[in-house]
Amino acid sequence: MSTRAAQPRTSVIDRIGDGPVFSVEFFPPKDEQGEAELWRAVRRLEPLDPAFVSVTYGAGGSSRDRTIRTTGRIATDTTLVAMAHLTAVSHSTAELRHVIGSYAAAGISNVLAVRGDPPGDPLGEWTPHPEGLTYADDLVRLVKRSGSFCVGVAAFPYGHPRSADLDVDLQRLLAKIRAGADFAISQLFWEPEGFLRLRDRLAAAGCDVPLLPGIMPLLSAKTLQRGPELSGAPLPDGLAERMAPYADDPRSFRAAGMDLTTELCQKLLGEGVRGLHFYTLNRSLATVELVRRLGFVGS
Repeated sequence: MSTRAAQPRTSVIDRIGDGPVFSVEFFPPKDEQGEAELWRAVRRLEPLDPAFVSVTYGAGGSSRDRTIRTTGRIATDTTLVAMAHLTAVSHSTAELRHVIGSYAAAGISNVLAVRGDPPGDPLGEWTPHPEGLTYADDLVRLVKRSGSFCVGVAAFPYGHPRSADLDVDLQRLLAKIRAGADFAISQLFWEPEGFLRLRDRLAAAGCDVPLLPGIMPLLSAKTLQRGPELSGAPLPDGLAERMAPYADDPRSFRAAGMDLTTELCQKLLGEGVRGLHFYTLNRSLATVELVRRLGFVGS
């Protein structure tokens, strides 16, 4: 058991401030090897002082206990500001209240509230739990009613795959913000225009909550192939052609992908974004390299 005192509860919105800042996302480890890998990444990133770190929540709550345990350990055993994810998938409202209470007991006051994808098929038909919630804005309201939480939500620069169009998708995002969301984090993308257009649409609607871009470093051909599946964002024109010469050379592909990711981040920072949220896949070397390239920390 740690002998360190728990860190003061600090809200994500306070840490974002006027920016620019960076933050990182982890997922709960599946085994002891994954646990060791995660904590190596945490300890490598801790001295760089990210604004916050988040821990995801498996489909259907499959990693619920590990999420609570991992996020709680980050909150109590490190100097980092921790945020836990929460989804409505396969949970009754009573179960969700229990999870929210477990977060509070673990010293976690920041929650990313997302409806979640249907188990087994992210694009499948959504079926709510008979005693649960249907929409993410319902989940936001539940978290807000349950205590002094800072709540984030998901945003989709190219629209959620199940939204009829971008206008409908914008109304869903605005509903989550009206329900009490303090900030939003976008799905990953590799060109800035879709994200910046979404930011403009929010501003035109009179909404000024922070919108953080979700960034996944482009490190491999597999990442390039899976990006559209994970995010719904199309590949930018010319990206596949730019990366094609490196398809059979993983080291060169990584170098070229890091250059492209750096360019993307620089464009976003130049447009005044308040923070960059890096999807780390529980590995920190690429994130450390990027934040140093971007000037968040000394080299």
